[in-house]
Amino acid sequence: MLGQALLGRSILVVEDEPLILMDLAKIFKDEGAEVTTTNTLRHALVLVEHDGISAAILDHVLGNDDSSLLCLRLRERGIPFMIYSGYKRTEGACRGAPHLSKPATGDAIMAEMENLLRGAPISN
Repeated sequence: MLGQALLGRSILVVEDEPLILMDLAKIFKDEGAEVTTTNTLRHALVLVEHDGISAAILDHVLGNDDSSLLCLRLRERGIPFMIYSGYKRTEGACRGAPHLSKPATGDAIMAEMENLLRGAPISN
């Protein structure tokens, strides 16, 4: 366990590869976070409207879509997010977000999420 930064947090995981989605969910659940997952941009845009999301981790390319609209909405709602993608660069609303290239270790993913959440209040 790297720390207590995820205990009680609600993490949105948006990933279209089923095995990666399951791995990410497990990483965060094992650290005490509540996890909501989806594999489509359309569903993610609905989920992001729910109150209580502490942070999100997104694949940049989701099927035929990219996560630009989702990044924009996360920014508008003040929800911190990070990109976990095989693509090295992101543009538009996603540019400037913390970015981890696939594949990354569970420890690297956790460390980046903890950095993202540092100082953010726990949502109820």
